[in-house]
Amino acid sequence: MLEIIWQSIIWILPAYIANGSAVLLGGGTPIDFNKKWRGKPIFGKGKTWRGFIGGGLAGMIAGVIINEFIAFDGKYGIVIIASLSFGALLGDLFKSFVKRRIGKKRGEKWIIADQLDFLIGAFLLCYAVSYVLQPYINENWFTTHFTIWHILFLLIFTPFLHLATNILAYLFKYKEVPW
Repeated sequence: MLEIIWQSIIWILPAYIANGSAVLLGGGTPIDFNKKWRGKPIFGKGKTWRGFIGGGLAGMIAGVIINEFIAFDGKYGIVIIASLSFGALLGDLFKSFVKRRIGKKRGEKWIIADQLDFLIGAFLLCYAVSYVLQPYINENWFTTHFTIWHILFLLIFTPFLHLATNILAYLFKYKEVPW
């Protein structure tokens, strides 16, 4: 069981780092350039290019460092790392798009979606990239490394970690709300 916990955290760490770093490094020009779609913001002011690129690169740097000790699969490891990092940010972006469509404001609570959006995004993009890479690395990296037990652990653990880190970000004035 401890091995599953350890592996889960190590393998998803690029996504965790990307998601948290986007908040710390964000600001500046919104991804949607303040445009609206059907009268509502596309993503909102909180989703910025600096946060998206900076967060993604921070996740990738963490993944490269981890890759020095625990392999993400050789020469294609950087692609796996990028899929986890940017998949997390795309998941958060997609959730913001849906949130705006259903009328939720920036910072408004959306329990479960706010805690798992980035994790689901990382899983989906990593699975897709792993599927494409399968002929080159002779396995689907995602399904080989993330068993049902790894996924279940992360689905349970992530909301608690997300809440704790958001409270810290709020206390240090990086976020306007503690969720």
